[in-house]
Amino acid sequence: MFVDSVKFEIKSGNGGAGSSSFRREKFIELGGPDGGDGGDGGSVYFIADNNTHTLENYKGKRLLKAKNGADGEPKKKTGKKGDDLVLIVPPGTAIYDDESGELLLDLVEVGQKQLILKGAKGGLGNVHFKSSRNQAPTYAQPGLKGESKFIRLELKLIADVGLVGFPNVGKSTLISTISNAKPQIADYEFTTLTPKLGMVAVDEFSGFVMADIPGIIEEASDGKGLGIEFLRHIERTKILLFMIDLAGHGDIIEQFKTLRNEIEKFSPKLAKRDYAVALTRSDASQDTDIKIKEFLSSLNFQAKQDIYEYDNQKPYFVMDISSATNKNIKELKFALMELLKR
Repeated sequence: MFVDSVKFEIKSGNGGAGSSSFRREKFIELGGPDGGDGGDGGSVYFIADNNTHTLENYKGKRLLKAKNGADGEPKKKTGKKGDDLVLIVPPGTAIYDDESGELLLDLVEVGQKQLILKGAKGGLGNVHFKSSRNQAPTYAQPGLKGESKFIRLELKLIADVGLVGFPNVGKSTLISTISNAKPQIADYEFTTLTPKLGMVAVDEFSGFVMADIPGIIEEASDGKGLGIEFLRHIERTKILLFMIDLAGHGDIIEQFKTLRNEIEKFSPKLAKRDYAVALTRSDASQDTDIKIKEFLSSLNFQAKQDIYEYDNQKPYFVMDISSATNKNIKELKFALMELLKR
């Protein structure tokens, strides 16, 4: 199961209590205080591990806490420190304060380890309170209480290129054609139910990661369809590739305007990302050349921009493709790589 958002409470360990004890040995009277300090409580850490791909392990959890520190002991023995709690998450996981919405941690690097809650200090034993006026203190400090926080984890896949389009415009077919991803492909809407990542090899020395998310429909940003739940997965992508269906889904200009509008409503920052347009299923379309000409005219645009004068208010390129016949597939990979290198 692909789980990309969970909520639960975390708590660092309490500090152990200091010991109030006195040295008691044969032939030694009035040995004095010898109570040891309490151990510190365990801390809570997050670590990004490439061997895990979802947040499924945390589904249904309510409270995860580090161990408490052990109490101090006689003979000035410090209590054992509480074990830390290390929570393993996939790279791309953002941790938010669920009450305030504040971003606490953003784990994007493999192996990145971050402290989120520090364990509480253990209390001092009575040996620390001996003075010339108080030779036999009975007081020892209790340990401090650990911190707690309600958090929300959101997984945002890390990819170079994010595919955006209506259901059944050929996103899954494209990613299966040009990458190592093997998504389910069928002729009904919302075949893609979970995000997919694929590694695209451009040549012997270069490549990039492509992300496919469930199709977006009009009013997706208001909660309709499936795409809105997964739009967070293209928030980290460097560029967006809009997939516009030449053979269906109505007017291609309206398709593009609707998709751009939904992206803008979801995230104005994401809407400013560099982007390109692939006009899909050109092999199955009637009047392909006329449709492409009208589309380019609506954008006041040529088929491609100069990479050195690139204006991200317009697509870097508009290219008609067919995954079925491999039309312009190789050219698409090289054009996307060129834009990524920019």
